[in-house]
Amino acid sequence: MAHPDAPLRPGEVRLSPDPATRSDATLTFIGRIRSPWSSEDCPKNIGEARARATPARLEIDTPFRPALQGLAPGDAVILLYWTGRARRDLAIQSPRHKPAPTGTFALRSPARPNPIALGVVRILSLDPDTGAVEIDATDAFDGTPLLDIKPFLPGVDIPPG
Repeated sequence: MAHPDAPLRPGEVRLSPDPATRSDATLTFIGRIRSPWSSEDCPKNIGEARARATPARLEIDTPFRPALQGLAPGDAVILLYWTGRARRDLAIQSPRHKPAPTGTFALRSPARPNPIALGVVRILSLDPDTGAVEIDATDAFDGTPLLDIKPFLPGVDIPPG
């Protein structure tokens, strides 16, 4: 993940003003993601993370543990998490895997105006008393703040056609 002060790659275009300098929304972290990953060895995406067959754990903070009611092992859930160490000022990016510069909204890169990442994972085990939720995989760094958990609903979350 590129540091916010890293030089731009050819073809990249900055946003002005940098969204990181504004504060017009308030979010509450509900816990954190525990994984073996750091910036040196983190998978590029959830598919690569699954290929490494390395489960991870969610640690849900005490006030939010009752909200786990209704979830169970085997359930697929959508995680929203905060990739706050990523740069936030790019409108156009030049990813190494694309032949040309590409708009941020056409990429799954963590560099975005609001560094909110999304992962669809499967619950392996769940302890609502301790707030520990084991998941099949993640592409998040260890300690990444967790914003929300939503159930994955195939009839709702898959576009028609």
